[in-house]
Amino acid sequence: MRRDEFTEMRAFLEVAQQRSFTRAASKLGVTRSALSHTISALEARLGVRLLSRTTRDVAPTAAGARLVESIQPHFESIAAGISALGALRDKPSGTVRLVCPDDAVELVFRERLPAFLRECPDITVELIVDNGFTNIVERQFDAGVRLGEAIARDMVAVRIGPDISYAVVGSPEYFATRTVPSTPHDLTDHNCVNLRLPTSGALYAWEFEKDGREFSVRVEGQLVMSNIGPAINAALDGAGLSYVPRDLVQQYCDSGQLNEVLADWAPTFQGYHLYYPSRRHPSPAFSAFVEAFRYRHR
Repeated sequence: MRRDEFTEMRAFLEVAQQRSFTRAASKLGVTRSALSHTISALEARLGVRLLSRTTRDVAPTAAGARLVESIQPHFESIAAGISALGALRDKPSGTVRLVCPDDAVELVFRERLPAFLRECPDITVELIVDNGFTNIVERQFDAGVRLGEAIARDMVAVRIGPDISYAVVGSPEYFATRTVPSTPHDLTDHNCVNLRLPTSGALYAWEFEKDGREFSVRVEGQLVMSNIGPAINAALDGAGLSYVPRDLVQQYCDSGQLNEVLADWAPTFQGYHLYYPSRRHPSPAFSAFVEAFRYRHR
């Protein structure tokens, strides 16, 4: 393959993955007009349109999708081969890109990241916070982070944290004028802080369990959040009840800033896992990261 052909293929693959000429040009370090010219030259040479362009989106055509499927594994192998050269160094090097929910940053990474960065000074870790079901292959992440129940079966999953219990909490000021709920169904009489699910756009139904029975309750309230952190702050401020990981609010419950209710109904979920495609060849940097954060039962 000639150098210009390789450049054209790489440019096309980046645009197809980013679904944007602007974002692809930024990643490739070229101007948008130069990138557009490169793609046009490739389409002219092949005699087929590879990308469908609208004012709001760029997407592969049927021919473009076939080309992506054909060349993407080869470019991934090239990237893996280059990364593998790091194995010849005394220490692994490179960048590890992850996408994770906001609470995973606090529950998993915050305590353990500083030690890892000190031990691996040539590795850069990029954590992108996204509570949706991000396509890690399309977005070119090395891995994603989800609770164990939410990982697709075709992914490699590595547990990185213990089971997570959820709690319903509110401030003493909130309960000063409210009756404490005795069952989850009593939540219909309370001002609850809802969580908007970014992928579906729906509101998250609070999950409970007792005596082996699992069920969900759809709550109502004046506040809707998209992240766990602001939901905790809303509860601290007396704006309503929030449904959050217990470990993130335990300090506030111990200090009396928050009160937990419905503790007998609190569910427990499988802990957070790193997940990545089984066909991907991990780089030495990523392998070092996985081993450092692999959960080991105490």
